[in-house]
Amino acid sequence: MENLLPSPIPLFPSSPFPYHDRMREWHIAGGRKLPIGERTLIMGVLNVTPDSFSDGGEFFSLDKALAHAEEMIAEGADIIDIGGESTRPGGAAIVSAEEEIQRVLPVIEQLVARFEVPISIDTTKASVARAALDAGAAIVNDISGLRFEPEVADEVAKSAAGLVLMHSRGTPGGLHGLPPVPDIIEEVTTSLRSSIVLAEQRGVKRESIVIDPGIGFGKSQEQNIKLIAKLDQLIAAFPDFPLLIGTSRKSFLGRILADADGNPAHEDQRLHATMATMTAAILSGAQIIRVHDVKEAVETARTADALNSGR
Repeated sequence: MENLLPSPIPLFPSSPFPYHDRMREWHIAGGRKLPIGERTLIMGVLNVTPDSFSDGGEFFSLDKALAHAEEMIAEGADIIDIGGESTRPGGAAIVSAEEEIQRVLPVIEQLVARFEVPISIDTTKASVARAALDAGAAIVNDISGLRFEPEVADEVAKSAAGLVLMHSRGTPGGLHGLPPVPDIIEEVTTSLRSSIVLAEQRGVKRESIVIDPGIGFGKSQEQNIKLIAKLDQLIAAFPDFPLLIGTSRKSFLGRILADADGNPAHEDQRLHATMATMTAAILSGAQIIRVHDVKEAVETARTADALNSGR
């Protein structure tokens, strides 16, 4: 597919070394830098929503959200990713920016005041990103890869914040149930390349960008598995960018673990499958893992990192 947007620097310089063999830093807001390459970073999920697929409503109150964040930090989370709008299949209607801000801002303000762990805001809206960054968030995690509101990149650039660009397909409220594309590796690579070019054109520094293949978003069961099994191909295609992956408790794992009658395993029965995919991703070169179960993820990552160091 022709690249219609020029880039001042080649996006995919050839390199004989996989990304995880090189020590780098992820530049985030406040002049902070997270080490990339020393060990796998763990991003803990904190959904302050009534309807997220795995824990919707469980941490909707401020006190419960803060307590859970504190627990994840104590367990070893390197980043807390806060989301105020569910993107689960069959989720509720799109939340307004005002409602999303009301949900996330009190949590961000309290966590920034109490802890040093960087806060990420999981949003596709520029106004939400701006409010969160003003409140002390250091990273914006955009599941649309800037497709919904490119202005998100403007807010990131103003704050010199970190930016996660995730691959997804479809429109707001319609990210799931799409017909699969013929070649998922090509689709993800081409789309992420466009997102990176757009981010840089709007002022986001290369060292602030992390990419995410978007497991579960607009992909078939087979394509989710293929992306994880062939993650090294994406790592090789984007040698200048750390890769984040999130498989935690997702529905494709439930289908892998279906019982004899074909009933998928429930969300709370997908822990071991999550850790298996997480291990495979780290061994392929993923640098950041987004999870609900932080303690288990920290232990799994330490083991996978040890295996990688033995190479």
